[in-house]
Amino acid sequence: MGKGRLEAFTDGVVAIIITIMVLEVKVPQGADLASLQADLPLLLAYVLSYINVGLFWNNHHHMLHATDRIDGRVLWANLFLLFWLSLIPFVIRWMDESGLTALPTAAYGVVLTMAAIGYNLLQRAIVACNGESSRLAAAIGDDIKGKISLGCYAAAIPLAFVNPWIAVALYILVAAMWFVPDPRIEKGAKP
Repeated sequence: MGKGRLEAFTDGVVAIIITIMVLEVKVPQGADLASLQADLPLLLAYVLSYINVGLFWNNHHHMLHATDRIDGRVLWANLFLLFWLSLIPFVIRWMDESGLTALPTAAYGVVLTMAAIGYNLLQRAIVACNGESSRLAAAIGDDIKGKISLGCYAAAIPLAFVNPWIAVALYILVAAMWFVPDPRIEKGAKP
């Protein structure tokens, strides 16, 4: 089956997720910097979350360009990924309303961990559908960056209970690692 509908559906869901996130950002009550400071934690959570959703979407886009066909397993894996991404607006709102406390910060890590697992499942499903000699399989290789990311997200969950800022630092570290799309997938995407 072709991949066009999967790409279009994913683009639509990601657009809705980003729209929900921005609608949660409140306008400051006053017109000075002190008013903005009160809403700064939510604004920073929005920026980090926007970057994270954008990174998943960007890498998803490149992955699908290195894909020739999809099947039912790919569709389900994609839905699993999108489910976890759709929870990002919920957890950033929870983080805002409770302050930067352990449980909401850990929950953010759970959502990112599960999204990373979803992305990995999607990669595996695409490789299974297209074969071990496919462009994507060759581009992924050992996927060290993906394994490091998943490890950082998983480590951030318990570390949020030690100090939420440690978890946030790990979330930022992973985002920084993925800011530039994986060059192996970029090369693999070319027919």
